[in-house]
Amino acid sequence: MILSRDELQSLVGLKHRSPHQLLGMHPLGDGSGVVVRAFVPGARAIEIQPTHEKKLPRLKLKRVHDAGLFEGMTREINRVYAYDLLVTDHAGQEQRSRDPYSFLPTLSEPDLFLFGKGDERRIYEKLGAQLRTVDGINGTSFAVWAPNARRVSVVGDFNQWDGRRHPMRLLGVSGVWEIFIPGVGVGAHYKFELENLHGRIVLKTDPYGFFFETSPKNAAIVWDNRKFAWTDHPWLERRQRDALRSPMSIYEVHLGSWRKKSAAESFTYRELAGLLVDYLKQTGFTHVEFLPVAEHAYYPSWGYQVTGFYAPTSRYGTPDDFQHLVNALHEAGIGVIVDWVPAHFPRDDWALAHFDGTALYEHEDPRKGAHQDWGTLIFNYGRHEVVNFLAANALFWCDRFHIDGLRVDAVASMLYLDYSRKEGEWLPNQFGGRENLEAIEFLKKFNHLTHTEFPGVVTIAEESTAWPLVTRPPYLGGLGFSFKWNMGWMHDTLGYFKRDPIHRKYHQNDLTFAMLYHHHENFILPLSHDEVVHGKSSLLGRMPGDDWQKFANLRVLLAYQWLFPGKPLLFMGCEFGQRGEWNADTGLDWGLLQEGPYHAGLLRFVADLNRLYTGAPELWRSDYDDAGFRWIDCADHERSVLSFARRDPQGAGILVAILNLTPVVQPRYRVGLPRPDRWREALNSDAATYGGSNLGNLGGVLAEAHPWHGQPYSAEFTLPPLSVVVFQPEQ
Repeated sequence: MILSRDELQSLVGLKHRSPHQLLGMHPLGDGSGVVVRAFVPGARAIEIQPTHEKKLPRLKLKRVHDAGLFEGMTREINRVYAYDLLVTDHAGQEQRSRDPYSFLPTLSEPDLFLFGKGDERRIYEKLGAQLRTVDGINGTSFAVWAPNARRVSVVGDFNQWDGRRHPMRLLGVSGVWEIFIPGVGVGAHYKFELENLHGRIVLKTDPYGFFFETSPKNAAIVWDNRKFAWTDHPWLERRQRDALRSPMSIYEVHLGSWRKKSAAESFTYRELAGLLVDYLKQTGFTHVEFLPVAEHAYYPSWGYQVTGFYAPTSRYGTPDDFQHLVNALHEAGIGVIVDWVPAHFPRDDWALAHFDGTALYEHEDPRKGAHQDWGTLIFNYGRHEVVNFLAANALFWCDRFHIDGLRVDAVASMLYLDYSRKEGEWLPNQFGGRENLEAIEFLKKFNHLTHTEFPGVVTIAEESTAWPLVTRPPYLGGLGFSFKWNMGWMHDTLGYFKRDPIHRKYHQNDLTFAMLYHHHENFILPLSHDEVVHGKSSLLGRMPGDDWQKFANLRVLLAYQWLFPGKPLLFMGCEFGQRGEWNADTGLDWGLLQEGPYHAGLLRFVADLNRLYTGAPELWRSDYDDAGFRWIDCADHERSVLSFARRDPQGAGILVAILNLTPVVQPRYRVGLPRPDRWREALNSDAATYGGSNLGNLGGVLAEAHPWHGQPYSAEFTLPPLSVVVFQPEQ
């Protein structure tokens, strides 16, 4: 035996941090031959057979340890050559394959240099399970970052989940372990078996896994997410426009509960594609936003406790199926936004938490590393490899899945070290402040990379505080987001509409206050899933009065959302007046559309609202320009009437909206107008087709040279009860 006793024990005891140095074929030190070693537990005999050069000698290996370590030497050749292992087990079954320990690393330290700096933008092409062809042999290269592990092995259905079969090598000081295993292909299930820093053997799923078993199972699955035949190139080319000056009405969807096959079964990605495309075309939304689609073990988290950041959840199909859904939406001219969750991750012991026995992805100190509210862990944004994991993940969704926008969840929890913490439960930054300086730099980097690598992709912050410059570029001191959710507008507007109309005259400022800060950021106006859960009631349930008044109020609320500056976002079910709170375990109550005029009327109204919106550039081209919005009159508190104009300075388009926020009809109500001639009634929320009382202005009004509300012209209008009426000049 050529191995020393210590070397032998390091192999059979799985203690060697680079087993390739001893296993496989190596030249003898004096150059007189080669030695071959293989460690195959359960083998009765092993023979070496040349792969290409058939004239070279075959070599039978001798068992040198009962654990399954074999060794052989020959002096007939003094160079390393390609060979196969012919393994015979104790049942007499033979298996032939290339030796995993005969291959050079598929990655090197220089390959991982940028990863160590936090700048490898395509790290998902290196770590995880990568299908490769090496020396003409198809297989999978496995690589995982676990710098503090004592040993890492790949285990899977290709090696009986035996950690002794494929221990990996540590690549220099990178902290990355690697092995190429011939013959492992698409569909193979695997995990990483680690002996962590504390000597405990743990099974971890792949942080960079592309596909996973359906929960409660959690093995990763080798997958090729590059083979899908995309046909959305016209959309991607068209997408590279100025999103701030483009129409964007967003329909927010939870994939598992939008529609259900049965009480227990959701539609797949492919099945949803046709249904969702048809519905969005019918209703006229320009974009769909999915609650997190990344893999998550805990369904009631709605996707916000991610366990597989690089994989669409397998609940609804394969990664190819999700690509099919995105492609179908793009072919229909519909943009796709996904919720992205870099703020935290769950404590599941098989996922990221204490990955190698240390707080690798998170902070060790719970005052920085644990969320008080959600019971989850906080990423360590000061660690280069963690920043690389997250920033590359954002690019991954845009690259492999053609995503058009990333809505970043819980940004406030990232920005503030004292988020939802009492005194003594948090640690200040190096300057004694409450700002998370590392998270701030990460967000700037993420936004810069996303916008430069994928022009046309938007980033959206769910940020509920007054943090300045969220949607301004980093070079101006901003965070660099494209848009920010206007949580203040949402809170004030819903607070207003839940009031009995008799009291609204005292609270009209709730509707007008948002314009005082509107131009500080690029806002999206959200009525999201968060507003229809946890005892808040549905949007319809918040409206006061009987059914007629509830639906009239809801139509006014949605019209105000669409007509106000900013991009509207509406959660599924709100467009037809879902009566109950959203429940992720059940589908929406689509049967309501068959019950009376109100639900179907509301859906028809939202579709018409979207048609008006997309066809009127004055409603979206100048959302964030001073010239795009002017109050005509916001001072009629006594009658709770508001009027304003939306303008398109480029095309000289103009639109006037008048809101009557009580159930009292206002006949001959004079409103100032900026132009003469006839104004067409483009939308009336009180129309009978929507379930209203069908009062209106007989198709339009004629402007008079009668200055009013600071405008050179005016007209008398009939304002129906609890209504919005919209007028455009006749061309």
